[in-house]
Amino acid sequence: MTIKSVINNACDILALDRFDTVYGNPKAQPLLRMAKEGGDEISRRVDWSSMLKTAAFAVSPAPIPNDYQRLIPGGGINTSAGEPIRPVTNGSQWAVLARVGTAQPYFFEGYTTFSFLPASVGVGAQLLYVSRNWIKSGTSEKDDFGGDDDQILFPERLLEKNIAWRWKRQQGLVYDDNLAEFEADLVQEIKADRGAQ
Repeated sequence: MTIKSVINNACDILALDRFDTVYGNPKAQPLLRMAKEGGDEISRRVDWSSMLKTAAFAVSPAPIPNDYQRLIPGGGINTSAGEPIRPVTNGSQWAVLARVGTAQPYFFEGYTTFSFLPASVGVGAQLLYVSRNWIKSGTSEKDDFGGDDDQILFPERLLEKNIAWRWKRQQGLVYDDNLAEFEADLVQEIKADRGAQ
């Protein structure tokens, strides 16, 4: 399903006129903005199986992938042999480990790189992460719309219902039922997606 069909389905829910084109259409921009806000929220709230990625590091320290959003829960980074590498989340602790050295593998997530101790552990390490890209355009993935044919990487009906409650809220209408319906569907889709993993 495309972003155009998602917005038109949301228009059906809201009893609004459908659009022949969405991207670049000034009348559709408020709904497209709500779709962007809703899509960002839905993609951050759930680790969708379609957004789980892996990356192999060739150097240490290693650059963070451009589409990186966060580590997968209970996972993270494994050595080339498949052994988990322990995270260090505090810069001060990392400084101490770097100064004294360690045989136990550790990693530290900086602003632009993952650092490893010992450094050789990072070469060939596998990063398991959630991508920030929730839109598919042809064969590429991205985090913002670029045309009417862009597709969504999570269940589209969630975005339709998210747009509906956001629009009603913006109009000053009662939206509690729409929000509750969205939240219930989100729980249902999370369970369905977990079964797909």
